[in-house]
Amino acid sequence: MSSKLASLLDQRRPLVMGILNVTPDSFSDGGCYDNHHAALDHVLTMLEQGADIIDIGGESTRPGADHVSKETEIERVIPVLESLRALTDACISVDTSTPEVMKQAAAAGCDLINDVRSLTRADALSVAATTSLPVCLMHMQGEPKTMQENPCYENLIDEICAFFSERIAVCEEAGIDRQRLIIDPGFGFGKTPEHNLMLVNRLGQLDTFELPILVGLSRKSTISKIVGSDESLKAGSIAGALLAVTGGAKIVRVHDVKETVAALKIATSIQREQPQ
Repeated sequence: MSSKLASLLDQRRPLVMGILNVTPDSFSDGGCYDNHHAALDHVLTMLEQGADIIDIGGESTRPGADHVSKETEIERVIPVLESLRALTDACISVDTSTPEVMKQAAAAGCDLINDVRSLTRADALSVAATTSLPVCLMHMQGEPKTMQENPCYENLIDEICAFFSERIAVCEEAGIDRQRLIIDPGFGFGKTPEHNLMLVNRLGQLDTFELPILVGLSRKSTISKIVGSDESLKAGSIAGALLAVTGGAKIVRVHDVKETVAALKIATSIQREQPQ
């Protein structure tokens, strides 16, 4: 675990990961920050609002998303990362499944690899191992292009746990120490709304791995279906983040940093009966 991320994880509070999608087609903010200057301004704003980690993504993984070339992903992500690293020593994650992006991101000074495909692409394991960076492994049934066509499980939690057991073992065999790992159950990735709600409600069953849990449910379609309007997505996402943290999440990945940070401060203060 990098010392920067390790020191954050050691803190007795949940962490907020702010989302930066430098893509034209992400489900919520696609096209908003694919301009270099807009991306940098947005990151600096999120850091001012209290984000602990910034997660940069150059390939949309929304349902139905098409694959992008490694050249396109590198062109989107690496210049932004390099500029950010020159501006701030904040903890920066790169959301990628592409080995060459991992390699260049590590060289540019990123602190975490966040891989929705859990290092299953060819060479991803070996490249991630050589970077010495922490890695977030996420559960996904299928691929983004088709994952929401008919997601089906016999036992959702058991199958997710079996998946993590297998991927953790594979990582350790490849030379990635267990203490470098974070797990993400993959809210919205190959799951129905009922699966997603069950996942958050039973998050504590993932405690058996004794690893930090990351949850990303911000503005996703399950939230939208429940609240019924885009105007309520922010409030619904914050409520979901609070319940995820109550259930055991250490990191919540969000679009609305300022509001989520404030909500978590109140929740933590109430739990400890002490203002922060």
